[in-house]
Amino acid sequence: MSEDGPQDRLYPPRPILAASVAVFRQGRVLVGRRARPPMAGRFSLPGGVVEVGETLVEAAARELREEVGVECAIIGFNRHVEPIVREGGRVRAHFVVASFVGRWTRGEARVSKEIDAVAWIEPEALGALLTTPELAEVIASAARIESASR
Repeated sequence: MSEDGPQDRLYPPRPILAASVAVFRQGRVLVGRRARPPMAGRFSLPGGVVEVGETLVEAAARELREEVGVECAIIGFNRHVEPIVREGGRVRAHFVVASFVGRWTRGEARVSKEIDAVAWIEPEALGALLTTPELAEVIASAARIESASR
């Protein structure tokens, strides 16, 4: 993660570019519970802000390694999401997240400063968790891409 802290991402002057990855292992997808604002306490895909000079794929792979200690082979682009959190008349957070699909290659999922809980879950079991916006749709789409690429 860059030196910018979570406070630097609140009330941004423009949308912040980020990348995430839905990693599959034996039919299950890896999710983590966000430990920091915005959306702390919600489950999401591992991911984070793209650094200058880094491609989206490189950012997704780096954030996966840094946040949960897992590596994967990226098999394709999934879709983008734009979580926007409004507070009164202001925009508290606005991210544009490019989401990829990957297959686990190594590493055992662990917690970090950004992620305080991890789980490999069946994609259809997501409904039992408090999640970031659109996560169910992102994972359903990623599961179709992963399945079709086998």
